[in-house]
Amino acid sequence: MNKLIRCVAALFLTAAAVTTALAAPVTYNIDGRHTFPRFSYLHFGYSTQISRFDKTTGTVVYDAQAQTGSVDIAIDLTTVNTGSTDFNGHLQGEEFLDTAKYPQATFKSTKVVFEDGKPKSIDGLLTIKGVTKPVTLTVTLFQAAAHPIIKKAAIGANAWTVIKRSDFNASKYVPFVGDEVRIDIAIEAIQP
Repeated sequence: MNKLIRCVAALFLTAAAVTTALAAPVTYNIDGRHTFPRFSYLHFGYSTQISRFDKTTGTVVYDAQAQTGSVDIAIDLTTVNTGSTDFNGHLQGEEFLDTAKYPQATFKSTKVVFEDGKPKSIDGLLTIKGVTKPVTLTVTLFQAAAHPIIKKAAIGANAWTVIKRSDFNASKYVPFVGDEVRIDIAIEAIQP
């Protein structure tokens, strides 16, 4: 009888440990090779220009069962990539990104809204040039699954928002160059 009780207790404890492990939030590290924030704006009415930042770091915490999560991202503004070395330098100047004083932009989530078991939107605080404003990212794609190549848990998403650059002390040439800037981010993150 004691042996049966010990077996039942061991099974119960194992099941509880597995349930706890499944319910626990998981932290994922941003995969900088597959995470690129892009930004686009209207250029003198001629075209919508699209550029990106080449270096992003941070973490994503995701709990599928509890439907909770958080995002903490840092974007290296000195890696702005417009396709032109001269224009990259121009955007890093005082009138725009001022990377000499503010080399990094950050996004820290304050709330993740889920729908049908997946993130639908992410509220958070975006900081650029020392100015912090609330923004909401709309999530258009989300996946959590084992990575087929590296065989680790991974998540990925696409999301977007629109900001006004004048809100972040970067209003040079407004209204000729659009004040509204759309930010799109393709993000992938891997469990360590």
